[in-house]
Amino acid sequence: MSVGAKQRLMSEYKDLEKEKWLNIELNDGGLFKWTIGLMIINPESAFDGGYFKAEMTFTDKYPFSPPTFKFVRPIYHPNIYPDGKVCISILHPPGDDEQSGELASERWSPLQGVESVLRSVLLLLDDPEISSPANVDAGVMYRDSRTVYDVKAKEAVNVSKKDIPEGFTMPSTLESAPPEKTADDDTFWNESDREEDDLGASDSSGEDFGMDEDEEEEDEEENEK
Repeated sequence: MSVGAKQRLMSEYKDLEKEKWLNIELNDGGLFKWTIGLMIINPESAFDGGYFKAEMTFTDKYPFSPPTFKFVRPIYHPNIYPDGKVCISILHPPGDDEQSGELASERWSPLQGVESVLRSVLLLLDDPEISSPANVDAGVMYRDSRTVYDVKAKEAVNVSKKDIPEGFTMPSTLESAPPEKTADDDTFWNESDREEDDLGASDSSGEDFGMDEDEEEEDEEENEK
């Protein structure tokens, strides 16, 4: 096994562990096969609330060769095959493909990573490519009967929840809560205001020197002389 591949995968795994929209398990503690819970937390998505279990595998040539990706439970979607594999350019080997017309910039490159693949899959779920679908029937339904398609999407969401690990809590939002206000905040600002009052006006005003208006007028008259 390539040391470079293992180091790269470990680095990516540690970064992705912090993400709330993912739940990653390493099969048998190894780095070359990941079980992923891909969570959809987006009220505008037909797949909102889904916990879609998937598998990613890597070779010792990673990141020079792309990983594989497939959903454990196939989803009725224009770009997902019946076996759960996803038809998406980012998983195709590097370089231009004259036969499909895909450009190298659309396909895998060593600059890509696990996160870019997963985000691309999320985008594809809500914005399928129906010009060359992997599931023709789903493509036609998405184009002609969106309401019916959305119902099937919700069915997939409900089924996906069976794969939520025991004891795992699905997040309801991807936003972090703001830090709680401490009890001393108001006290701090009130004390600051009192200190400013004690100091009096700014240095440029006559009040700092105890001068009244009459004294200021006398000084001005003397200066004019």
